Amino acid sequence: MNPLAIDLNETIEHRSPVVFSLLSKRGKQAYFPSKGILAQAAEAKTKAINATIGEAVEDDGSPMRLDVIAKNIAINPKLSFPYAPSYGRPDIRETWKKMLFEKNPALSEKDISLPVVSSALTHGLSIAGYLFVDEGDTLYMADICWDNYSLIFSNGYGAHLENFNLFNGGRLDLDSMREALVDGPIGKKIVLLNFPNNPTGYTPTIDEAKGLIKVLTDSADKGNHLVVILDDAYFGLVYEEGIECQSLFAYLADLHSNILALKLDGPTKEDYVWGFRVGFMTYGIRHGSKELYTALETKTAGAIRGNISNVSNLSQSLLHAAYQSAEYSAEKQGKFDLLRDRYEMVKKTLADHPEYQEWFEALPYNSGYFMCVGLKHGLDGEMVRQILLKEFDTGLIFISNVLRVAYSSVSKNVIPQLFENLYQACKRS
Repeated sequence: MNPLAIDLNETIEHRSPVVFSLLSKRGKQAYFPSKGILAQAAEAKTKAINATIGEAVEDDGSPMRLDVIAKNIAINPKLSFPYAPSYGRPDIRETWKKMLFEKNPALSEKDISLPVVSSALTHGLSIAGYLFVDEGDTLYMADICWDNYSLIFSNGYGAHLENFNLFNGGRLDLDSMREALVDGPIGKKIVLLNFPNNPTGYTPTIDEAKGLIKVLTDSADKGNHLVVILDDAYFGLVYEEGIECQSLFAYLADLHSNILALKLDGPTKEDYVWGFRVGFMTYGIRHGSKELYTALETKTAGAIRGNISNVSNLSQSLLHAAYQSAEYSAEKQGKFDLLRDRYEMVKKTLADHPEYQEWFEALPYNSGYFMCVGLKHGLDGEMVRQILLKEFDTGLIFISNVLRVAYSSVSKNVIPQLFENLYQACKRS
C-alpha cells in the first residue's frame, strides 16, 4: 500500500474508527499523489521558466488555444482551457459549501467537509462505490429506483442490491426500511436514499422524514456502522406544503457517530445544465473533525485523479460566474415556477378525469421532474409503452414496473393530451 494511503488511513482510523471500517479495500488504498508530478508542478508554478505541466502555452504565457473554439467562449482563457484541480476549483468548492448552508438552515453550526467536485452525480455515485463498496457488500435502497444504480453498484462494484419498499398505502414505507436496516445482523450498512425520487417524484413529508431519521438512528444505536449516500440530484424542486424541503443531509451530518452521510448533488438539475457534468461530494458525521474531513476529501480527490483526472474547468468557471450574478436567484425561481405549473397541470388533469383510474393510478408524487403511474388489470407496461410510441406519437419510460412521466420535458398545454393518449393506449392493450 502506498505510504500516502497509509498516512490517510491512520488519520481516519484515529479520528473515526467507524469511518475507517466503512471504507472498501479500494477506499483504504486510495490516496492523492501529493508528492508526485502535481506537487513538483505546484512548486514551479511561479517560476520564470516552468517546464513541468502537460499543458501547452502561447508565447505570451496564456493557454494555447484554437481561435475557432476560443471565439465562442467569452470568459478568460485561463478559466477555461487549463486543467482544473482534481479536488475541483477552490472558488466553486467554497461557494457551493456556502450555498449548502443557505439552502439547508438545519446545517447551521454543523461541521461538514469542503465539497469535492465530481463529474456530476453519476460519477459521484461511482466514486462513492469505489470508496465504500466491496464485492459482495449489500447496498440497501428503495424498490422503485433509477436503473443506473444497478449498473454502477452491482455491475461496477459487485454489490448485492437489497430493496425496501418505497411506498405502503400511499405513504413512505418506514416499516420496510426498518426491517432492512434495524432488524437482522449487526455490521456495515450501505444505504442509498434518493429524494426527490427518480422515477416517482416523491419527497417525504416532514413527519416521514423524521421517521426515516429515527430508523437510521435506531440502526446506528444498535451498533451498525452506516454510510448513507444521498442522491440529491433533484434537490430544491418541492411543490407542496408540508414536504421536507431540506436535504436529509442537513439532519444526518451530525446525527450519530456511527453514521457517515455523503451528499451527492450539483447543478445538473438544480440549475438546468445537464451537459456541464459538474457535481459535488460532501461528507458529514457527528464529531467530524477538520483532519478527518481533509483525509476523506484527499481520498476522494485521489479516486477522481485516478479515474478522470479532473472535471471540466470551463463548466466550473461558467457556474461559478453564474452564482456570483445578481440575476441568478430570480432566473432560477422563474424556472422553478415553470416546472411547478406543469406539476399543477398534471394534478388537475388527473383530477378532471376520474375515468383514468379504471386503467391506471398515480403513485405518490410531490416534487422533482417526474411522476409515475401504476397500471391496472394486469396490463403490460412495455406493451402500453409500445402502443404509445406507434399509435399516439408519445414516449414514456417503463421502469421498476411503472410508467414514468417526465412532465419536466413537456409543455404545460400538452400535458392533458399526454394523459388522454395514455388512457387510450391502456384501453387498446
